[in-house]
Amino acid sequence: MGFFYRKRVKLGKTGHVNISESGASVSEKLGPVTVNSRGRVTLKILPGLTFRFGKKR
Repeated sequence: MGFFYRKRVKLGKTGHVNISESGASVSEKLGPVTVNSRGRVTLKILPGLTFRFGKKR
């Protein structure tokens, strides 16, 4: 187990810039679906239950 650094900066109502050790990415929330600039898509099914697909890193 290691330590991770991540910072999230809000852009407008539904957008974010995510800054971590591996670089920066932009994400946009469209209803229950979140899409980021690295090709990751997250689908919120229920509170606390999500499904992620796309590139890992």
